[in-house]
Amino acid sequence: MQSVDTPLTVPAGTQTVQVSPIGLDGLLGVPEAATSLIVFAHGSGSSRLSPRNNHVAEALRAAGHATLLFDLLTEYEAHDRACVFDIELLATRLVMATEWALTNERTRGLKIGYFGASTGAAAALVADSLAGGSASAVVSRGGRPDLAGDALGRVSAPTRLLVGSLDVGVLELNQAAYERLRCERDLQIVPGASHLFEEPGTLDSVIALACDWFDTHLKS
Repeated sequence: MQSVDTPLTVPAGTQTVQVSPIGLDGLLGVPEAATSLIVFAHGSGSSRLSPRNNHVAEALRAAGHATLLFDLLTEYEAHDRACVFDIELLATRLVMATEWALTNERTRGLKIGYFGASTGAAAALVADSLAGGSASAVVSRGGRPDLAGDALGRVSAPTRLLVGSLDVGVLELNQAAYERLRCERDLQIVPGASHLFEEPGTLDSVIALACDWFDTHLKS
């Protein structure tokens, strides 16, 4: 297995795709007999090649879930800080990717889950509120769900928030966001983990908790 700190090109078990209508670059992996698709929303400064998200995606595929990692912004937009932190724009792109997946030959008919990291977690929650519940489960890793604002009260997908015990500030923001959610919700604090879950074993804890949530809500 490739180190989670090694830059990635095209991970094994995936293929490059263009998420229409804009043609955003993506990596799609569909295991045999998959019944669900986890769409990833990365945080600021990251992309579809995020080593940590690809590490999580590899484990999800091993558990039988298809995965889609894609660039939420065009190359031009990615250099504009206003776009990078425009949660509504990022959420709209996530909705667009969901609609693409629901009609794509390889993924149509699969239940949809969202995995969001950092600002991508807010985008995932807003996307669920905009798309009328097209997602069946959401997992946030070190997320900023507070940036979803009033959309928190409109999220319908069962949502699990994963945050490190050492992620000072973000931990408190997750606790406050948890109280505002009205859907089925769960908050898991990963002991000894900071914001990026770089500490030994902490990303494995994220994987286990994410797989459990998605298995529960997407495989039933």
